[in-house]
Amino acid sequence: MKPELLLLFFLVLIFIIIAIANIKFVPQAHAYVIERFGAFQATWSVGLHFKIPLIDKIAKKVTLKEQVVDFPPQPVITKDNVTMRIDTVIFYQITDPKAFAYGVVYPLAAIENLTATTLRNIIGDLELDETLTSREIINTKMRSILDEATDPWGIKVNRVELKNIIPPAEIQDAMERQMKAERERRESIIKAEGEKRSAILVSEGRKASAILEAEAEKQAAILRAEAKKEAAIREAEGEAEAILKVQTAVAEGIKMINESNPSQQVLTIKSLEAFVKAADGKATKIIIPSEIQGIAGLVKSLAEISKED
Repeated sequence: MKPELLLLFFLVLIFIIIAIANIKFVPQAHAYVIERFGAFQATWSVGLHFKIPLIDKIAKKVTLKEQVVDFPPQPVITKDNVTMRIDTVIFYQITDPKAFAYGVVYPLAAIENLTATTLRNIIGDLELDETLTSREIINTKMRSILDEATDPWGIKVNRVELKNIIPPAEIQDAMERQMKAERERRESIIKAEGEKRSAILVSEGRKASAILEAEAEKQAAILRAEAKKEAAIREAEGEAEAILKVQTAVAEGIKMINESNPSQQVLTIKSLEAFVKAADGKATKIIIPSEIQGIAGLVKSLAEISKED
C-alpha cells in the first residue's frame, strides 16, 4: 500500500474515532452545560448531541432530580438565652442548569451557611417553649427564605425539616421532670374523677334505694289502710245486719203479741220483765212507771205466798 493511502486511512480512522467520541447522549433527568471557547454556548437536554472537537466543552453535568442534604447540628440561641443544637434537612432541586453552573462556586456550602444563618435569625426571635412547639412554623419560614435566596442560583428549595432539636442536658432533665409531674398530675385528676364518679354512683344508688323503700312503705300503708277499711266495712255491715235481725225479731215479737190480743195484766208483767233485764243486776237505781207499780206489789205478794207454800 502506498504511503499516501496509508496516511489517508489513518486520518479517516482518527476522524471517525474523534467523531464517535464527541457524540454525547444526555440521560433522563440530566442536563449538560456547554461552553464554546470558554463562554456559555448552550444547555443540552435529554437526547443525542454532537460536540465540536477542541471547540465545545461540557462545563458541568447537572442532575435535575430532587436531592436531599442533611446538614450537621448548628448551635443556636433562643430569645430566653438557651443554647441548643438543631440539625436540618433540605430538599432541593436544580431548575436552571446555567444559573446553577455560574451562579455560585460551591452551591451546597452556600446553602448550608445560608441555612445556619437563617435558622439562627428565626430561633433568636423565639423562646425555648415556642421553639419546641413551632416546628411547622420554623420549617415554613426557612423554606420561604431559602427558596427566595437560592433562586438566582437556579435552585428551588422544596422542603425544609428540622430533624433534631437538642437542648442542653440540664434543660432536658428539667423537661423530663416537668413531663413526669404532668403525668402524675393527670393520673391524680383521672383518679379523682373516678372516685367522684364512684361516689356519685353510690349516692344515686342509695337515693334510688331510698325512693324504692319509700314507695314500698307507701304501697304497704295503702294496702293496710285498704285492709282496715275493708274490715271496718265488713264489721259495720255485720253490725248492721245484726241490728236488722234484732229489729226484725222485735218487730215479729210485737206483731205476734198484737195478734194474740194480750190483756193489760200480761203487758204490765212483760214490761216488768223488761225492766228486770234492763237492770241486769248492775243498775243501782231504776225508776218504775206508776202504771206498773201496783202490779209490782202484786207480783211481790204472789212471790211471798209461793214461798210459804
